[in-house]
Amino acid sequence: MNFPQYGPMNPSLLAQGLPKRIGFVSTRFHGTDGVTLEARKWAHILEGLGHSCYWMAGLLDAPPAVSHLAPLAFFGHSEVADLQRQLFGVTTRTRATTDRIQALKEQLKDELYRFIAKFQIEVLIPQNILAIPMHVPLGLAVTEVLAETGLPAIAHHHDFAWERERFVVSAINDYLRAAFPGALPRVEHVVINSMAQKELARRCSLPSAIIPNVLDFETPPPELDDYNRDLRSEIGLRADDIFVLQPTRVVQRKGIEHAIELVRRLQEPRAKLVISHPAGDEGNAYVAMLQDRIADAGIDVRFIADRVGETRGITSDGKKIYTLYDVYLHADMVTYPSQYEGFGNAFLEAVYFGLPVLVNTYAVFARDIDPLGFKTIAMNQLVTRENIEQTRALLADAALRHTWAEHNYALGRKYFSYAVARRKLAARLANLFGEGV
Repeated sequence: MNFPQYGPMNPSLLAQGLPKRIGFVSTRFHGTDGVTLEARKWAHILEGLGHSCYWMAGLLDAPPAVSHLAPLAFFGHSEVADLQRQLFGVTTRTRATTDRIQALKEQLKDELYRFIAKFQIEVLIPQNILAIPMHVPLGLAVTEVLAETGLPAIAHHHDFAWERERFVVSAINDYLRAAFPGALPRVEHVVINSMAQKELARRCSLPSAIIPNVLDFETPPPELDDYNRDLRSEIGLRADDIFVLQPTRVVQRKGIEHAIELVRRLQEPRAKLVISHPAGDEGNAYVAMLQDRIADAGIDVRFIADRVGETRGITSDGKKIYTLYDVYLHADMVTYPSQYEGFGNAFLEAVYFGLPVLVNTYAVFARDIDPLGFKTIAMNQLVTRENIEQTRALLADAALRHTWAEHNYALGRKYFSYAVARRKLAARLANLFGEGV
């Protein structure tokens, strides 16, 4: 198969200051997972700066006119999932496994070259695929294409292999060193917290910039409208119920058992815990444990993932689908008792919508967010008596909630607005192309 030949970039092109054609690459850009959400925000910001953005992934919901769908790039593809199961939890691999990795890598390189040629891509933005080895052949393919073409890249790293227990024991340490994240010239590395920045420097001797997760704090949040006004009644809540929102997937690291404990100890029949997202890809044991906890606690918990989507719509049986923002508008408070987060989108969303939030002081929050002065109901691995009393006080005092909301929103706008990402992304492009970009 013939593809355009890319050699080193012509330096005379780098200082022209022209808008760039930017290609986002990942396993998926679909739905409301954190990587997809942050990639869309970056694209919105970059398009606002005059650049054009294009998308390649194995699962895509971007417009077809700017998309290149490559099903093999999805980590859930049957061939990929079968291969990945053979790479971790063991320390050696067979020659046949190596051959499979290489064969899939070559197919994915073909797809990448098609994507680059189709849209005349000038900058690649690999989204997390050079950080966490969820799809080893794709990470290798991107690394080799960058090495072969000399294309500049901004590698956006959300989670690294060393941050996840399931990747600690591996039969692919050679590949991890080569491509996760690898060390190529003309690649700007971006991480989302200071701990990742320090570990990347320590482990890989690579410099990086921190661009935290952001929200459009310059634009006020939406309000109730004719479509979303009935959400409470649609999910079976009364107007005077206390709507406690857990806006995360149902996976163990989200610590949802602590949200259940909070609602149980409030001893308020009107308090209802609402979980907005589905279960993750980590098995059913955690979900079963939560069901047991809910039964023991005797509280009302609503799982509404089937009624929440990226966009408004209708279910197969004719019921309304609401957006997550529609859900936030009805909540009275947010629970966010995660054990670990790369950053914390749900925290920013709670701040954006002016809601009090119970937050477990996970490491990144304690290091990068809490020192900024946000007012929260802070727990440390346990829901304490003080947490319960503070929650009751906030729920009973609208003026206190308003004071907290205004204070937190101002901090969100200062530290986590689009303006922050806009300035830092412009600096990354300037490093690659010169100050005129």
